[in-house]
Amino acid sequence: MPGARRPDVAPAAAGTSRAGPAGPSSPTAGPDAAAPPPVPRRRRRVVLVAGAALAVVVMGVVVGGLVWYEAQVGEGPAGPAVVVDLPAGSSTSAITATLARARVVHSSLALHIYLLLHGSPPVAPGRYQLRRDDDFAAVRARLAGGPNVFPVTVLPGATVAELSRTVDRDVPRWSGASFLAAATDGTVRSPFEPPGLDNLDGLLGPGTYTVLPRESEARLLRAMVARFDTAAAGDALGAAAAADGVTPYQAVTVASIVQKEAISPGEPAAVVAHNAGPVARVVYNRLARGMALQMDSTVLYAEGRDGGAVTPADEARPTPYNTYLHVGLTPTPICFPSAPALAAALHPPPGSWLYFELTARNGTETFSDTFAGQQAAEALARSRGLP
Repeated sequence: MPGARRPDVAPAAAGTSRAGPAGPSSPTAGPDAAAPPPVPRRRRRVVLVAGAALAVVVMGVVVGGLVWYEAQVGEGPAGPAVVVDLPAGSSTSAITATLARARVVHSSLALHIYLLLHGSPPVAPGRYQLRRDDDFAAVRARLAGGPNVFPVTVLPGATVAELSRTVDRDVPRWSGASFLAAATDGTVRSPFEPPGLDNLDGLLGPGTYTVLPRESEARLLRAMVARFDTAAAGDALGAAAAADGVTPYQAVTVASIVQKEAISPGEPAAVVAHNAGPVARVVYNRLARGMALQMDSTVLYAEGRDGGAVTPADEARPTPYNTYLHVGLTPTPICFPSAPALAAALHPPPGSWLYFELTARNGTETFSDTFAGQQAAEALARSRGLP
């Protein structure tokens, strides 16, 4: 119609949409529309290859770890022996670390895993002899067996009989009786021991010794004799004894008496130095005058006692070691002398003393030339409450 406004868009034909014809790519497609296009085949292949590669890496790590572990478990052949100390309260981690540091095993981690898999035995504190590069089964068995290395200490002032009791206490696989028999049957001898004597008292070097698994009593005794011999050589025992007018064995006997009469365990070095030399001089002066030594320690030795009161009955007991009854030295040394005691016996200071008495609680002794001086020293000791 003339003057009518024309529409901007022509009306749609019947049966059609203004949005255009429907098709599979239409954004208004309904629920029955087709799925998104599949992932390209090349992309899937990359994912599969990457997964397979990761699996190979993981498998390689697992297999490599197993091979490494088995190599650690079966280490060997075993190398030289080594001694390790496992303190009380050590954890499995601490034990395996200690063994790795000692090169018993190469890996503390591998041993720890082994003990977790096979059971970690109770491990008693102490010292163990193991072998370097040993297999884990042997290491575990040795730990389960308990300590097999034991220290034995020879104390100055002790005797072979006392040492045998120490061995009985400290070395489980030995008895004190077997050790005492080995020390007195003449199998092990000292070069200073006179013919006809089988007594090692005085002739074993003080100090601590290590008893290993295959050690024998005789072998340990030889080591003790060798240590004393080394000390005696350092002190020129033979020459020094000759200068004092005695044999080397007699000088050791004097030293053993000095040890018992002049030195107590724990005494300050100054007190030992004050006492030892003059006591040795008293012994030599009495021998030179033909006087009985009258030493309580010699009586106690014969009775198997270490200290205690000596009664008139003890002084009358007829034994070769009773220096109240017999003039001269005892038949054998009465203990193992310390280095200061041996030095005092070999190099006594000059002096005319014949008597000595304990007069101070720190162990200091007073020395006298006369019996009157000795009586005064005894009175002083009583006034101080000393025995």
